[in-house]
Amino acid sequence: MLDILSKRENVYGEIRLIASARSAGKKLSCRGEELTVVALSPEAFDGIDIAMFDVPDEISAKWAPIAAARGAIVVDNSGAFRMDPEVPLVVPEVNPDDAKKRPKGIISNPNCTTLSMIVAMGALSRVFGLKELVVASYQAASGAGKSGIDTLRAQITAVSGTTSGDIADDSKAYIKENGPFPKPLALNVIPWAGSLKEAGYSSEELKVRNESRKILGAPNLKVSATCVRVPVLTTHSLAVHAIFEKEVTREAAQDVLRNAAGVKLVDDPENYIFPTPAEVVGTDPTWVGRVRQSLDDKHALDLFLCGDNLRKGAALNTAQIAELIAKEF
Repeated sequence: MLDILSKRENVYGEIRLIASARSAGKKLSCRGEELTVVALSPEAFDGIDIAMFDVPDEISAKWAPIAAARGAIVVDNSGAFRMDPEVPLVVPEVNPDDAKKRPKGIISNPNCTTLSMIVAMGALSRVFGLKELVVASYQAASGAGKSGIDTLRAQITAVSGTTSGDIADDSKAYIKENGPFPKPLALNVIPWAGSLKEAGYSSEELKVRNESRKILGAPNLKVSATCVRVPVLTTHSLAVHAIFEKEVTREAAQDVLRNAAGVKLVDDPENYIFPTPAEVVGTDPTWVGRVRQSLDDKHALDLFLCGDNLRKGAALNTAQIAELIAKEF
């Protein structure tokens, strides 16, 4: 977040860093200025116009209303308020006007998996009218936090010297710690992300469904998602089957995506040019490739998307929402 704020247009008179008491007094740099972290308290929000929260759900649930009561407009990156009907769920490229409808003084930032997809799908929906999504996500280890990254790195180190000569044995290389994952992630994929919810779905899968509906203003949108954790450090990918109200050709879809804000079309399969996490990590757009009209339905598309889950999937979208609000002052 500090890196993104340092590189984007400066719309802030002051940047104040607030954290728990154990971090108070720490020095951090932003825009070439050394800032001192202050301890979280109601008074810490006095004089603040926009408060960007990047904390666990329970901290946001308690402190976001306090910040709003002290006069700040809160942009919250947790899941605490995403499905609250009185809190808009905003993606500036898709539904910027919703940011003005904030009766609680809080605006919510979507989940990183949803954000990796919704900028492109919103652009297509505006032209062709989205009816249904079938999504398979391929989610990076960083989606599980720093412990996810540390676990994958440790597991890669553990298996890198495995040379038994037996492929099956190598693939089952002994790993002592799974960290936040239910099974080893190195040399593996795990068809699970999040916590168990109703009917066997995971929380991540339901977030894709419920948040897509809210962002697009389409409460009846059909969404089916399967979330898979893959041995990638950062950048989520998604394979999407989308059904529209209007007939859609590959060329028409490519034209929309080529001109959509926040989207980078990379789609030349004849020359093996399409997005992968290794190319997308550290960038801001949603990258889209492998665009195809369905062979069985002229109203449907298949496509592949990648988005850095720490940038557009979290910090960048938060900063973009704050910039929308800053224009009101």
